[in-house]
Parts: sequence; C-alpha cells; structure tokens
Amino acid sequence: MKKLVLAAALACAPLGVWAEGVVHKVAVHVDDGDPRVLNMALNNVQNVAKYYETQGDTVEIEVVAYGPGLVMFLDGRSPVADRISAMSLEHEHLKFSACANTLRNMSKKMGKDVEVMSEAVVVPSGVVRLIELQEQGYSYVRP
Repeated sequence: MKKLVLAAALACAPLGVWAEGVVHKVAVHVDDGDPRVLNMALNNVQNVAKYYETQGDTVEIEVVAYGPGLVMFLDGRSPVADRISAMSLEHEHLKFSACANTLRNMSKKMGKDVEVMSEAVVVPSGVVRLIELQEQGYSYVRP
C-alpha cells in the first residue's frame, strides 16, 4: 500500500519536486533608487542563491532595473557597485539588466551619455524584459 501511495504522489507532483538538481529561475525587479531597496534586492539574491545551493539546486537570477532603480547600475554612481562586482564573480548564473529607455532618458536629461557598469547588460526595455522572463517561467520578486 505504501508503494502505491508513493507512486501516486510522484505521478501528481510537479516536475522536479522530487528530484535533486532542479533549476530555479528568479527575476528581481528594481525600480527604486533608495540604497536600502537596492541592498534589499541584493540581499534577496544572496539569500536565494545560498538557499538553493544548499539544496543541491541551481538558480538563475536576473536583476532588472529601470526608472530610479537604474542608479543601481550607473558607472561611478551606484551605491552598491562593490557588491554587484563581487556578486557577479561569485554567482555564475546571475545577470544584471539595465533598461535602455531609462538610460536614454537619463542621458537626454543630463545632456551627456550615461554609462552602466560593465556587469550590466542594456536591454531595450526593463518592463518588457520582466515580461519576457515571466513568460520563460521565471518567478517574479520585487523587494
């Protein structure tokens, strides 16, 4: 009887729940430039990565910033630049995406090109990138 119950549970379980080495996907949304919020987002990333590592799983994390949150990736202006640099080396499956729309508007407003840190990749739209990630099965987190 126990074998039958276990077989039924396995048949009904979502794919990967019973197996080690699952790949999790997380999109972290940052649209607030407050250093406390930026640090909270990075704390979330650290905690999620550490948790899944202890489970023997892999986690792919993408931090997407736009609007006032783009300060997170601004070269020479980011209050969390050191953490981003260290984390990008520490976590193989961590990406940072900067919104081109926000970058263009900031550059226009400042009258000069605004550069992002080398760790960040510019994507056409932060909002669209979050939509794409969710369509690809990423879980959405907003600190």
